[in-house]
Amino acid sequence: MSRSIVHDRRSVVPALSRLVAIPLALALATPALLPASAAPAAGPVAAPTQLQTYERTRPVAPGVTAGSLETFDDRGWQQGNTLSVDLTKGARIDYLSSGKVSATKPIDQQANEAGAVAAVNGDFFDINNSGAPLGPAVANGQLVKSQSEDPYTAVAFDPQGVGRVLEVLFEGTAGPYQLDRLNSPVLRKDEIGAFTSLWGSYSRAHAVAGATKVAEVAVTGDTVTAVGTTAGTGDIPAGTTILLGREAGADELGQLKVGDRVPVSFTPRASDGSTVRTAVGVHALLVKDGKPQPVDDVTYAGRTGLGFSADGTKMIVVSIDSNRLTHSRGATLTEMGKILAARGAYVGVELDGGGSTTMVSRRPGTTKVQVDNVPGDGVVRPVPNGLAVMAPKGSGKVHGLWVETAADGRTAPGDAPVPSGRPDRVFAGTTRTLTATPYDEVYGAVKQTPRINWSASHGSIRDGVFRASTPGRVTVRATTSGGRGSTDLEVLGPVRRVAPTSATLNITTTGTFGLVGFDAYGNSAPIEPADVRLSYDQSLLQVEPTADGRFELTPRKESGAAVITARIGGLETSVGVSIGVEKRVLDTFDTAEQWRAGSARAAVSVSKVAEGENGSGLKLSYDFSQSALTRNAIAIAPQPLGGTEQARAFGVSVFGHGKGEWTAFGVVDATGRSSTIYGPYVTWNGWQNVELAVPEGLAQPVRLTRIYTLETKAAAQYAGEVVLDNVYVKAAPQVTAPAAPPVRDGLVQTARSVDGRDWRFAVMSDAQFVARDPNSPLVQAARRTLREIKAAEPDFFVIAGDFVDEATEADFQLAKRILNEEIGTSVPYYYVPGNHEVMGSAIGNFTKYFGAPQRVFDHQGTRFVTLNTASGTLRGGGFDQVAMLRTALDEAAKDRRIGSVVLIEHHPPRDPTPAKNSQLGDRHEAALIERWLAGFQHDTGKGAAFIGGHVGTFHASRVDGVPYLVNGNSGKAPATGADNGGFTGWSLLGVDQVSAGEQAQARWRPDRGGPNWLSAQIRPHVDELTVSAPATLRRGATAKVSATLTQSGRTVPVAYPVSADWSTSHNLRYDAATGTLTAIGTGPATLSVKVNGTVKTVTVQLTR
Repeated sequence: MSRSIVHDRRSVVPALSRLVAIPLALALATPALLPASAAPAAGPVAAPTQLQTYERTRPVAPGVTAGSLETFDDRGWQQGNTLSVDLTKGARIDYLSSGKVSATKPIDQQANEAGAVAAVNGDFFDINNSGAPLGPAVANGQLVKSQSEDPYTAVAFDPQGVGRVLEVLFEGTAGPYQLDRLNSPVLRKDEIGAFTSLWGSYSRAHAVAGATKVAEVAVTGDTVTAVGTTAGTGDIPAGTTILLGREAGADELGQLKVGDRVPVSFTPRASDGSTVRTAVGVHALLVKDGKPQPVDDVTYAGRTGLGFSADGTKMIVVSIDSNRLTHSRGATLTEMGKILAARGAYVGVELDGGGSTTMVSRRPGTTKVQVDNVPGDGVVRPVPNGLAVMAPKGSGKVHGLWVETAADGRTAPGDAPVPSGRPDRVFAGTTRTLTATPYDEVYGAVKQTPRINWSASHGSIRDGVFRASTPGRVTVRATTSGGRGSTDLEVLGPVRRVAPTSATLNITTTGTFGLVGFDAYGNSAPIEPADVRLSYDQSLLQVEPTADGRFELTPRKESGAAVITARIGGLETSVGVSIGVEKRVLDTFDTAEQWRAGSARAAVSVSKVAEGENGSGLKLSYDFSQSALTRNAIAIAPQPLGGTEQARAFGVSVFGHGKGEWTAFGVVDATGRSSTIYGPYVTWNGWQNVELAVPEGLAQPVRLTRIYTLETKAAAQYAGEVVLDNVYVKAAPQVTAPAAPPVRDGLVQTARSVDGRDWRFAVMSDAQFVARDPNSPLVQAARRTLREIKAAEPDFFVIAGDFVDEATEADFQLAKRILNEEIGTSVPYYYVPGNHEVMGSAIGNFTKYFGAPQRVFDHQGTRFVTLNTASGTLRGGGFDQVAMLRTALDEAAKDRRIGSVVLIEHHPPRDPTPAKNSQLGDRHEAALIERWLAGFQHDTGKGAAFIGGHVGTFHASRVDGVPYLVNGNSGKAPATGADNGGFTGWSLLGVDQVSAGEQAQARWRPDRGGPNWLSAQIRPHVDELTVSAPATLRRGATAKVSATLTQSGRTVPVAYPVSADWSTSHNLRYDAATGTLTAIGTGPATLSVKVNGTVKTVTVQLTR
């Protein structure tokens, strides 16, 4: 499949209309029952095969621009950097090196020493040996070295600065002898090479390794000064040339003697006859005549590519990060060609890649370059050469001011699924620190620091510290004699709650945390340290603010624990800090016979063996060939393992056989709730340590109860075993920070509120029944849910995944029968697949009975997009559906008939439970969804919402003004406590059409959270409803009232997130928010509560 680059320069909140639409006809494949009001299919349009999700650029020098980008396609993510140079605007390209051919330095160091404003790594080189580049090199018209391999392509620049791709040929003689190489780390059989003082000190013996005969001659001032039969080492004096020959070349040099006159000369010759001022060797040709070349489209790696426009006056450089330290998958050479061609390259080539890939550039007003990409080695790799972008010398006088927030969004405290923050936002009543860096006419540093005057369109600012007042967009300006600059900030409403980036920290040397604030609509922004008052044990900790808006902690004692309390106005939050960690062995399996075996769909046994890592061990044996569904083998501890300390991690030694089993630990927290922590796959043979961190939100102390191996792949059929030994805990001193108050989102409303909307739809999920037990409690729960939905008479309903459990044909046949028997044709429905719709099977069984696994449809002004996350990711369901979502949003933004969009998929972007096991596996996909939905609502004023399932709890939240509903289970046992959304039931949502006026108001005041268009009624199954209220109440007196419901032996408080409608007689008043009943009259009174159609009424006698 060809992959075109979609030019879509998105800001942090992406624009909405820059992608080609995909055929919605494909998305609108007929569901089980299609609502009569479903939108007609759109006409077919070519689908984008790659989405550019992010691109930012900044000036470096006149005609020089640096940028960063992110793309997403069917192969995954790419993160990279760009450098664009207009060679007609004054910048020139120089050869960059360490000064010696056989010496390496990091590119940023080379660039700073040369005074470059930007640079990129250059040629492939003799890594781990001499370090010398393998291709030709020309600096300022002088030949530095010849190619070491024939032929060898180069990028070259002529004296006018025009770039081209050619061969730089070597011509040289030493007296009567022809020279084959110059300063080359390799000499071929029978060759003669020359080495100058530029070579460096590395042993020249490396160049003639394996030679049967060697001769070396030193020539100074055209006269032989030394001869020898071995290759030398050490620096070569200026003015001296060393001639080194092997085999036939050695024979020729062997004829020379000291005192012989041997003139040495050499020169580069361009293959096209042009004059070369600068040249560096390159590798594969990626673009020719503007067309990407079919090179290697298999191997992914960090890459550097360089291209020129047809006239050679524009240079394009692109680097793509590898997957070693980022989510970027790297790139193939074919992909690099496509990227270069899409950016205007008429010819393009490959520079050295992998850990060598490095791009650096200067920020406006600075003197040093910074590293722009993420080096694959974790640090900038020393390399022999590169290309330097040199800018004209500036006057040093102020020409402008580069204004930005002091905190970088990439590292600022934030709440996104991937580490990042929004310092471009600030809450009313709080501050944001900005910087203004002066620069001259070439974006260079100025000679004298000027006095800067600050102003803002509203709010106040002094010395770069802006204090926000009125919500809305604000422009902050900085001016000085000779220049000015500005930046925009978004002022949010008042901060309503605050949270730390880490609720607990364990430190030994230093640690950091930040604070993130939230307004009433879930918009987040970093809280500046200057706006915070901290309280903590200063004898135990030293706490200092950092430049990026965080706090750095330094312990003053070797061990201890403390709580840091942070106050922002009237708000408060806490961070628990422990110092030091101790590794303590919990079980060496000397009494392994006390452990028990557990299983799911597998034959499993445990036994004590003598061949542990140290002494005896525990063998966990299993047969995973008995089912295609997920199989578990479990070693169950005789009692929970751990202590009273704070468990930071558990570990165990595992002897594996490389069969790919998935590992996991079962733990239980202080509340008695069990969680699973998933680990690596057993891809190794022999012993290896497996250590898994304890999720932050679990109530301490946490103890280990089980050790698992799992197999989820249907095709993986095998029997296997692992041996376990030396279970341990890494424990820190116990610290308990006050729990954050629960967040109650306004999306959850009463039946009265939902029924008052224009129209309604329902959502159910996670019944998880199997066909082999067609009358099971899970089937009965699913049927009950469907009957309740039918009775509510919604316009349609959505099954948000995991309706069945094992994805067999029989499961789907039963599902179809249940739907036909309980619903028939009375209510249209859509079925969205979850992970259990492919459990042990491909998606084919689902599509056979229920049609397309993703779709787009419109209903009464709302566009619905359903996606397939059965594999746990968006891309796992096909990249086409990601493009479909983008197109659906773009078209909805332009369609006046559409006032809102709802995205429904099984896996939510965020799992609200501490273990975080039930969210989208690709956190960058999660961040993308949140950005796209927020961007759609923010830019259009139309509504956006997300609905998912999978977690096993009912939960509502808001991210950047967009409501997110996690629907709980409709049959399967919940994953959380009954007082925290852990009950069975379903959701009914009420929808209003969003008018053009409401859209305009939302665009004008995005700080108000978008239009009010959606509310949800959380409807638990109710077996019995009970109200606790006083039998009598004196007039004017108050009393607390509560209610509970029971379902399948579970007692559930009638409190958030349960939707309940309370009503009273005329002489009573009830405040549902506080649960307070007030007598306002006398005589008999009634109090009623209605939950999911069930009503309970109690009588209260009101007295004087």
